[in-house]
This record gives sequence, structure tokens and C-alpha cells, in this order.
Amino acid sequence: MAYATTLEGTRFTFPDLRGLLAKATPERSGDQLAGLCAEGPVERLAAQIALADLPLKTFLAQELIPSDEDEVSDLIARRHDRQAFAPVASLTVGAFREWLLAPEADAAALTALAPGLTPEMVAAVSKLCRLQDLVAIAAKRPVVTRFRSTIGLPGRLATRNQPNHPTDSSAGILISALDGLLMGSGDAVIGVNPATDSLPDYIRIVELLETLRLRLNVPTQHCCLGHVTVAIEAMAQGAPVDLVFQSVAGSQKANAGFGVNLAVLREASEAARALGRCPEGGQCMYFETGQGSALSAEAHWGVDQQTMEARAYAVAREFDPLLVNTVVGFIGPEYLYNGKQIIRAGLEDHFCGKLLGLPMGVDVCYTNHADADGEDMDALLTLLCAAGVNFVITVPGADDVMLNYQSLSHHDAVFARETLGRPPAPEFEAWLREVRITDAQGRLANAPGELPPALAAASRLLPGRAA
Repeated sequence: MAYATTLEGTRFTFPDLRGLLAKATPERSGDQLAGLCAEGPVERLAAQIALADLPLKTFLAQELIPSDEDEVSDLIARRHDRQAFAPVASLTVGAFREWLLAPEADAAALTALAPGLTPEMVAAVSKLCRLQDLVAIAAKRPVVTRFRSTIGLPGRLATRNQPNHPTDSSAGILISALDGLLMGSGDAVIGVNPATDSLPDYIRIVELLETLRLRLNVPTQHCCLGHVTVAIEAMAQGAPVDLVFQSVAGSQKANAGFGVNLAVLREASEAARALGRCPEGGQCMYFETGQGSALSAEAHWGVDQQTMEARAYAVAREFDPLLVNTVVGFIGPEYLYNGKQIIRAGLEDHFCGKLLGLPMGVDVCYTNHADADGEDMDALLTLLCAAGVNFVITVPGADDVMLNYQSLSHHDAVFARETLGRPPAPEFEAWLREVRITDAQGRLANAPGELPPALAAASRLLPGRAA
């Protein structure tokens, strides 16, 4: 079915729904690479006008990727709740944006609506939103999850302490993890991206993080971000696995490129719950996504990268995760060219995830060959805090020495806590005060390099120290 609109005497026609969504998408290099983008701002505006007049229910009648060829599309169709969709079923995409901005669309209303929304609907409305809209709407939609700490409470910001090491050195991981803890980072998770993906290294890393957690009595959870199939093997051998991690994408073919499908993810989720480490009613899965992953795998079906990203959230939502984050600038400038595109994409991803009911975090980051810098990341962090992001990722000095990209530093989290008034998870906040890392006002209480007395025992974990 074709879609058309007339703008200043020129007739613009879009041959199908995929083309309309792609042409309406704000400029980004990935869609240019795929040959899907608008020819310029006038065609983009025309597509956005046509999209604004499109009934939301169109997305229930027309699939972007056929269900009989793609298990993600099938999942989206099967999980759609028509009763939850009813309050907005008569709206166009443009009217839906106005509904979302209205005071009546409060936290309760957005929570009730989430099962009735499809990824394509939220991607479509995000294309009509300015940055301010993306922030304002997402800020109204808290999503709270729990393991040992409670993530996503309004007004709080959690952090992933990311102690990566180029050779997976136990000492290097521990030193980096302690560095983050001393800066108050780690209430969402202490999560290591392993340099290798072998079973012995996976088990060694989770045992190391478990020892650190128990020695310091830190109210957080840990994760080795190895492949989900390695995690399944490790759990079968009794490894102390808190969170099971996997990167996911928005099509069956793209997920196959990651070596997973819905059945494997379901097996992992069930195995993690069977360990009994996750409290009743809590969550134990951790997913990462990123705009451009489906395109890089040649698995995007002609769908724009931002809509494909939103479809990945349907996969994540199926498994009730503790954490989901988009690695927004990590895939590179081929997909998000500069700081402006990264900022826009980070806010879009957070917005779409929250509307679908996900506990969204963002890796505020860029690669060294992108046209972006630390000031762009400062802007995105500040906007995400205003939007109520659940967590961000921090590393020592903003420079990940294993993955070779730029993320946030632990100091950036201190800025968010002390300047923007975003304390950590309540359990972690109490622990920071108890061990005197922070004072009664939540400010860092120690001089640089000074180890609080309660953490001195942690140094004995390092090789060459007395047990």
C-alpha cells in the first residue's frame, strides 16, 4: 500500500510502510549506508507529515517483516494485547504523540498501555518527536526491577561498573572494579566483557566477582558478559551466575548472527531462575542492543535501523530482564556518524524501550573514529538523567582499555549524583555510607586514592597480598 502527501505543491509518494518509516527517520549514516534515507529535509518532512496521519492500527494490519519468516515478528504479533491497546486504538501516529505529551498519560496510564504497543508503533511516534518530547515522555514512565539492588526508582540513577581488562587478568579486573566502587559505581551490576569466551575464563570471572561481592558485602549483582550458551554451560557446572547476558537484535536472522534464538534465551532464563540466586519476583536477565546491528548483519529486511532497534526490545521484553541497555555509539560512525546522531539515537532508544516497559539503560559512548567527543557525551548524559534513564555504564577515565572505545567515567556518575541530584539504588546508597565511601549527603567522602577502612580487606584479594 502506498502513502502520499503534498508539500508546497510537490507530491511525495512512499511505496510501502517500510519506506515511509525510513524516509521519516531523522538523518543518520546507517540509513544512508543502506540506501533507505530521505533524499533531503523536504522529503523527510513530507514523510513525517504522512506518518503523522497514519492510524496506529495500521501496524497491526501490516507487518514489516512476515511472521511466517521471522520469529521476532511472530512474537510481536502473539504478545500484542488488544485490550491494553484500546485507549489509543483510534489515534493516528501524530495524535498518539499528543496523547503521550498530555498530563493524562501519567505513569499508571503508560504502564497499562505498554502491552498494547508494538515496537513499530513506538518507533513511528519517536520519529515525530523532538528531543524535548523524547525526554518529557520517557520521564513519565518509570520501570523498576530488582535483584539485590532496586533499579529504576524515580529520581535515581544506577551505574554499571565495567572493569574490563585486555587479557582478563584477575588482578586487573579486581583493581578496576574497586576503582569503580570507590567512586560509587556498581549498583546496577559489576559487569565484565571477557576478552575471550571460553568456559574456564567465564567461570573464573564470575567466581572472582562473587568473591569480591561477598568479601565486601556489596548489595549488587555481577555478570560476565560471555555468550549465553557459555553461561548455560557454566550454570550447569554450578558457577555462581547472577545475571545471564546476551546481545539481541530485531530480526530472527540478526539474532542468528549473534548465535541465539528465542528458544536458547528461554533455556538460559529458566536455568538462571533454577539457581535460586534471584529473589522471588526479581529479574535475572541482561540484554544489550544497538542501532545498526541488524544492518551490519545484512538482516534488516529493508527496515530503517531505529525501527529494527525497537524490534529488539520485543525480544528483551519477553524475558522480563533486570537490565537492558543500548550501546548507542559503540557500533561506529557507519551507523551513527556524529555526536548529534548519537545523542538523538540514545534518547530514541531510551524512549522506545521505556514505552514498551523495559528497564532501559544507555552506554553513553562513541568510537574513536566517530565525529564525537566528551562534550557530546556530557550532553547525552544530562538529557538521559532528565529523561529518567535507569542506568549508565562507567569505566576508569572514560576509556575502555579492552573494547577500545570511549564511555562515561566514574567521575561522570559522581557529577550526576552530586550536581543533578541522582542518588544510586537505595540499598547501594546505604552501603556506600556504611563503608564511608560517601557522607550523609551522598558526596564522596575520601581523598583521591584513599581507601576507606571497611574496604581495606579487599586489597587482600589481589595477588601477592596476605590472605
